[in-house]
Amino acid sequence: MLKPHQTKKVLTLCIVHQHPRVLLGMKKRGFGEGRWNGFGGKVEKGESIEEATKRECFEEAGITVRSIEPLGTVHFEFQGNPEILEVHISKAVEFEGDPVESDEMRPQWFEIADIPFGLMWPDDRYWVPLFLKGIKFSGRFLFDEDQRILEHDVHPL
Repeated sequence: MLKPHQTKKVLTLCIVHQHPRVLLGMKKRGFGEGRWNGFGGKVEKGESIEEATKRECFEEAGITVRSIEPLGTVHFEFQGNPEILEVHISKAVEFEGDPVESDEMRPQWFEIADIPFGLMWPDDRYWVPLFLKGIKFSGRFLFDEDQRILEHDVHPL
């Protein structure tokens, strides 16, 4: 629930999961630069979560996702910032095209055992195991100004 001084931004995050590997992207600029992550971004006005997810996968990795499976919603807060990021996390299995580097992301396949958690957002360690098992989840993370987790809650639904 939003407090009177807070605002919310709705975002998407999609990881392509073709067991035993996942497709991640190295963020080359902007928020999260230098970290491996799924593909996603802001939901534009008039766009559904699914439409935004598919658009972002195409813009960032050059792939056309056929369908997504919504698995989680996580709310991210940053100490001193009134904006809450509501991130809708989904899995894509089938897509067309070969992943290609964009201005924003450099895609790369990782075996499940080799997911580079040390080079990802610190919250990923908490929800990615649920994601990989196909378990729906929700969560909340509060980060400090150095992007360290101060509070967290992730639970299966």
